[in-house]
Amino acid sequence: MVKHKYIDLFVIMMMILSCIVTLGLMSENHLGIQSVTSSPPYTTKLFDPQVVHTIDIELEDQNAFFASAQDENYVMSTLTIDGEKYEGVGLRVKGNNSLRLIDRYDLNRYSLKVEFDHYDNTLNYYGLDKFSLDCSFQDNAYLKNFMTYDMMKFMGVPTPLCSYVWVTINQEDWGLFLAIEEPEESFAKRCFGHDYGQLYKPSYKSLDDANEDIALKYIGDDPILYDNIFRNAKFDPTKEDKQRVIEALKVLDSKIELESAIDVDEVLRYFVVQVFVVNLDSYLGQTGHNYFLYEEDGILQILPWDYNLAYGTYALGKPEPSNDTTMFVNYPINTPNTGDIMTNRPLFHNIMQNPIFYQEYHSYFDHFISEYFESGYFEQKVKEMTDLINPYIKKDPTAFCNYEDHLLGVEAFKEFCLLRAQSVRGQLEGTIPSTFQMQETNTHHIDASHLALEDMGEIADLYE
Repeated sequence: MVKHKYIDLFVIMMMILSCIVTLGLMSENHLGIQSVTSSPPYTTKLFDPQVVHTIDIELEDQNAFFASAQDENYVMSTLTIDGEKYEGVGLRVKGNNSLRLIDRYDLNRYSLKVEFDHYDNTLNYYGLDKFSLDCSFQDNAYLKNFMTYDMMKFMGVPTPLCSYVWVTINQEDWGLFLAIEEPEESFAKRCFGHDYGQLYKPSYKSLDDANEDIALKYIGDDPILYDNIFRNAKFDPTKEDKQRVIEALKVLDSKIELESAIDVDEVLRYFVVQVFVVNLDSYLGQTGHNYFLYEEDGILQILPWDYNLAYGTYALGKPEPSNDTTMFVNYPINTPNTGDIMTNRPLFHNIMQNPIFYQEYHSYFDHFISEYFESGYFEQKVKEMTDLINPYIKKDPTAFCNYEDHLLGVEAFKEFCLLRAQSVRGQLEGTIPSTFQMQETNTHHIDASHLALEDMGEIADLYE
């Protein structure tokens, strides 16, 4: 028998230490150690951005699947991802205007949704429940979504993972797509932990409606008034969940103690990138949609989604779309749309009424321009990604443009962003006007008249 007068104390101390270590390992990012939740295996599998992955989609009746694309119904498929086979996976076509236009031109290069647990709720890909395959509609550079998500990630915004994928359907080459993590349960766990909150993707039934709920305006206490939000919940919200969102919108409407209802820091970082990329098919545009709303403990965040029509290229539904590249390059950072839209976007407008938040917004913009563009990081990232994907685009059998137009698109995208960064620097320093009102009397700007927006992608490319 071991005898020692401190043996009992030693045993107790070891038990306490063991409990502390166990609790630490259970905590998110405790002492720099990432848990399985914050870094699930799929992040380094399908979403390793340094390689072009492979996905073969097996469909029992491929012709019937594409013939019924407009229905957006799921069918059962078998996916082989980087050599690993998954049977019984849900697959459907996705899109809005892109789906309609692609169908009109009698093409089959649709974006797709892949849902592992659609038919079997135990099925997943290394912890991933759902992702999409983006077809690069109106994106000749194949870079708009990827680089915008990279910008959001750079600014610390909770952002979907993405990587490039060579897709085959029934072993027939289909082309280069961008795999994007869909914001659902896996995303929520990865970004916010096991005790994540509620996630919504506000979207309109008709663009002709008022859609004040999509604009995140407070319009009353009845949840029915916010159907465009709650109808599009990713999880099952309770009455209490809905009421927390409404209360947060009420605080946003009041402009008082905004940080009690809004994660202002996250929202500012999101808007820095959102404003930079001039995405008019977004919360800051006429449509007001294409974002995710995250709520936890009564605090709201806005999350990024869908950038194929960013960089001034949103023209769908416009009888006379503007191709004024100089205007979009110099788009004002303080009023990133006309007054009638801005006053109806309280998540931006009301926050900017606070002088402290206004200054923080400018500070974040300064950091973004300095560290992402002026440092050379952006150009290096574009080169790295185009070197990776160009051989695949050259042989893409369903591409919306030819290879030469792709190269032209890359240069147009890169030039637009670099000129935009110069303009934003001038706006921050006061040498270029930063509101539409100021731009009416002060015409100093960055000249981008040599650059054609349509080189980044236009509907006419679908004829090729």
